[in-house]
Amino acid sequence: MVETKGAACELTILMPCLNEAETLGTCIRKAQQFLREHAVAGEVLVADNGSTDGSREIAESLGARVVHVPRRGYGAALIGGIAAAAGEYVIMGDADDSYDFTDLEPFLARLREGFDLVMGNRFRGGIRPGAMPFLHRYLGNPVLSTVGRLFFGSPVGDFHSGLRGFRRDAIAALDLRTTGMEFASEMVVKATLNGLRISEVPTILYPDGRTRRPHLRTWSDGWRHLRFLLLYSPRWLFLYPGIVLIVSGALVSGWLLLGPQRVGGVTLDVNTLLYAALAMLVGFQSASFAIFTKVFGMSTGLLPDDPGLRWWLKVASLERGLLIGAGMVLAGFLISAYALEFWKARAFGNLDPAQSLRIVVPGVILAALGCQTILSSFFLSILGLERHIT
Repeated sequence: MVETKGAACELTILMPCLNEAETLGTCIRKAQQFLREHAVAGEVLVADNGSTDGSREIAESLGARVVHVPRRGYGAALIGGIAAAAGEYVIMGDADDSYDFTDLEPFLARLREGFDLVMGNRFRGGIRPGAMPFLHRYLGNPVLSTVGRLFFGSPVGDFHSGLRGFRRDAIAALDLRTTGMEFASEMVVKATLNGLRISEVPTILYPDGRTRRPHLRTWSDGWRHLRFLLLYSPRWLFLYPGIVLIVSGALVSGWLLLGPQRVGGVTLDVNTLLYAALAMLVGFQSASFAIFTKVFGMSTGLLPDDPGLRWWLKVASLERGLLIGAGMVLAGFLISAYALEFWKARAFGNLDPAQSLRIVVPGVILAALGCQTILSSFFLSILGLERHIT
């Protein structure tokens, strides 16, 4: 049974397409077979991304509905297809015959159980010989999926599976925006961050039926996925490295302020102290960027609201930030004044750097961190967080 009118349509089987004439017909027939054999009221929808090889005509001749998506890109095609889908549920899959569209029952069953996103896991279902390049199978997909689980706490073991099902309204509400291959990661990340119910089912990946090279580009698309994961996780990109730099820099600085320290056959002195101070400065800047990025993401809807951060920002108001920053600058000035007296006591002559830098460096660091705190407080105020999310 195939029904495409309004609310009677339960399932849309969506295929992004760019010059897939060799395999598109096979995929459409398999999808239609699934709908008939399982008596599912549904449609086959092809999101055509500007094909010039007759793919659109093939789809229409087989009774599939075609929506033209002029903006190029895997993600752009799927965004256009999801917007045009008539079904309550959508199962999307590549049109290269690498997935079996007659075996969609596990996806539909989980969707009917109430899950918002059902991912196909190729590593659990099986990857047929020649279906996935060596680098993708043993490096790219495992590493990126591990990063995604670590950064976002996602339960998904195969972030980049091209076969997945979802409730159309739940995914549409995520406001997915990426137009390239990183769309696959964006869907999983946003679904996780927004608390959607996610499940996985084993699925088999077959060698695709095309004679031409696939659209996927190993290194550039892999970098786009990794870049997206980093940009969507200010904690891992900015905050955690910043904390490590601040803490390690402070510990080393405090240790070296006591005097030269011997480690094995190496003596660490004021030169190391300067680099430890630099680590603190860079770390503070990195941690500040984490807050800026999270606030911007929350205010624009790119990231979900974080009640903990919102509470902290109310406590750390502009006025408190200015007072703390001014106090640090004042402390730095007082230490610098002491350094000047130290120099005066020696008739403004030559100083031993091993002594003078142990006074000057803390003063400089406190003054610099105080200025950073003042500037950061003003910048957070300019972002206007309260106007957007309170």
